[in-house]
Amino acid sequence: MEIKENFNIQKLNTFGIKVDAKYFAEVASIKELQETVAYTEHLKLPMLILGGGSNLLFTKDFPGVVIKINLKGIDLVKEDDKHYYIKAYAGENWDDFVGYCCNKGYFGLENLSLIPGNVGASPIQNIGAYGVEVKDHFYELEFYDFASKQAKTINKTTCDFGYRNSIFKKELKNKGVVISVTFKMDKNPGFKTDYGAINDELDSLGVKNYSVLDIRNAVIKIRRSKLPDPEEIGNSGSFFKNPVVPIQKYETLLKQFPNLVAFKQTDRSYKLAAGWLIDQCGWKGYRKGDAGVHAKQALVLVNYDNATGMDIINLANKVSDSVYDKFGVALEKEVNVI
Repeated sequence: MEIKENFNIQKLNTFGIKVDAKYFAEVASIKELQETVAYTEHLKLPMLILGGGSNLLFTKDFPGVVIKINLKGIDLVKEDDKHYYIKAYAGENWDDFVGYCCNKGYFGLENLSLIPGNVGASPIQNIGAYGVEVKDHFYELEFYDFASKQAKTINKTTCDFGYRNSIFKKELKNKGVVISVTFKMDKNPGFKTDYGAINDELDSLGVKNYSVLDIRNAVIKIRRSKLPDPEEIGNSGSFFKNPVVPIQKYETLLKQFPNLVAFKQTDRSYKLAAGWLIDQCGWKGYRKGDAGVHAKQALVLVNYDNATGMDIINLANKVSDSVYDKFGVALEKEVNVI
């Protein structure tokens, strides 16, 4: 176990915010994780578990121990007539894992291609895109519990999955760390292509009898056309959640704004497109200093170079205030602010 002091973590957060961790450690085994957690508890310092750094916004240096999870490995643990059960360790890159599944002919996660981050964070956030969420193919995960100092298995029912939410953001927040995730993958395709622009993209590519790799490539092309690459412009993807409103609120808004973009939910509520709301308030392409709103997708806030976390937060607050003033709808941050 190697503990580094005053370690710069700018390259370990996709916003590219220039901050330091008082202490930093990478762990590549359960034993190293146990030792590092014990050391942190001994020092009585705050602890931050870091995966791919794609859903974090640092507003200041971190005064404790940042533990980067680097557990690796992908295994087929079992199969039945309809499914493969694939276990991936928390430190695996999410998109690399999706690509692995697609190349193996494991169906289900192709719509979640090119989402930044690591496997370990995927159930915490219940990541989703183009009509698919992690919960749709989640089976179980291994969780290292800080209190018992033991790993335990947590099944889908216990996870309490919701829209960009789970038990790991509520009751189990800061109570442990995800070690691995097992996914229940389909043996037969059940492609979802009617959400977003996937069908249009497949048509433009001249694809008729499409494969899982065709779906993956279409999703990647769509995302690259709209979203900035964190390697080029600092960002965390979608900064705000799409707000969900009751049908009465939706109908009121629709009368005022006939072009309102919304998606009906199973409980008759409506999920509004936060990017559309922000765009209607004139923010798309806005920039002040090095903090801005992306020119192609208003849902993405960006760090062009030297913006601080507080620069991004101040901009986010102005954006959400203007949306509330115009639509009476509150935006909730999707990113975790540290």
